[in-house]
Amino acid sequence: MQAFANKKQLTSEGARAMLAAAIAESEALGIATTIAIVDAGGHLVLLERMEGGRFHTVHSSTTKAVCAASNRRTTTTQGAQAQPLDTLHAIGLALASGPERWTAMEGGYPIFVEGECVGGIGISGGDWEQDQQIAEAAINAVGAEIPG
Repeated sequence: MQAFANKKQLTSEGARAMLAAAIAESEALGIATTIAIVDAGGHLVLLERMEGGRFHTVHSSTTKAVCAASNRRTTTTQGAQAQPLDTLHAIGLALASGPERWTAMEGGYPIFVEGECVGGIGISGGDWEQDQQIAEAAINAVGAEIPG
């Protein structure tokens, strides 16, 4: 019997490197974003609202990060099993899961290392393509895997 497992964990240093890359990409795009990074359990590791970032982006970026870590896939307008969702079902899923735990908004990515999810990152403040671009830059900065 194996009573304990070895598992990968996102370090504070790794989260800070991701945060720096996300800020640099946001600045290159000329937008003020909020970046939220959570661990594999959805607990906040780092949060930064850039100068000029809108206050509502704190909640949306955190929700994106938590949802991505929980579902172990990017946030999107699809359900937990990748089924297409109409607006009513997307709202229903957010209400059933908890509005701080699930979102259909793009910009949340799980952080994978060697096939193991170690956390999530959520970006809010740009359009959905910019949010995704910033999240990917942060993931690439630490050599983590971009989900396919």
